[in-house]
Amino acid sequence: MRFDLSILWPHLPFLWKGAVLSAEVCLLAIIGSVVLGALVAIARTSSAKPLRWLALAYVDLFRNVPFLVQLFFFYYGLPELGIYIDAFTTGVIALSIAGGAFASDAIRSGILAIEPGIIEAAEVSGLSRRVIFTRIVLPIALRTAIRPLGAVLVNMILTSSILSAITLNELTGSGRIVASDTFRPFEVYAVLLVFYAALTYAVSIAVNLLHVRLNRGISQDVA
Repeated sequence: MRFDLSILWPHLPFLWKGAVLSAEVCLLAIIGSVVLGALVAIARTSSAKPLRWLALAYVDLFRNVPFLVQLFFFYYGLPELGIYIDAFTTGVIALSIAGGAFASDAIRSGILAIEPGIIEAAEVSGLSRRVIFTRIVLPIALRTAIRPLGAVLVNMILTSSILSAITLNELTGSGRIVASDTFRPFEVYAVLLVFYAALTYAVSIAVNLLHVRLNRGISQDVA
């Protein structure tokens, strides 16, 4: 078999469209997962037991159920209840909910790592609990959790390839169509392999640089 990438040239616009769709889904999903993860982390560190139990149940459920099952539940199961969601929105919601379960652990670890003296000093200054949490605790926790959150983002990029199972023609779905049309799956999936590897590697480097920048001047034990 002769390796020939030239057969993909006519299909590059279609593959590019799939790549852009993947990027849109992942961008919206990472925002959703961080917001949801922060809310769950707050609930898990709350003094209210019902909130802690509810948050823990959410994390345990979505961390221990295959993502494909979650995806099919939202896309094929919810219509049985009269709830119809398009493939793009379903992908964003499913990735956000699944990613939120992992992001919550990272943010919760960042919250628990904060020195008690910082919070005590803020309380002595007369700041309200809401201000302390939103202006002091959460920013420090997010800064500490940058690297774990980066791992969540990388995993989300890789997991987004499963969205083709619900007819969403993101990059992997587009690649599958091109492979079917050209009968050259080796070249198509070789390109996708290199693309995903390069993208996740670039994201990992960017996350590390962001971590260094945000934690500049802070000892590694604290950061």
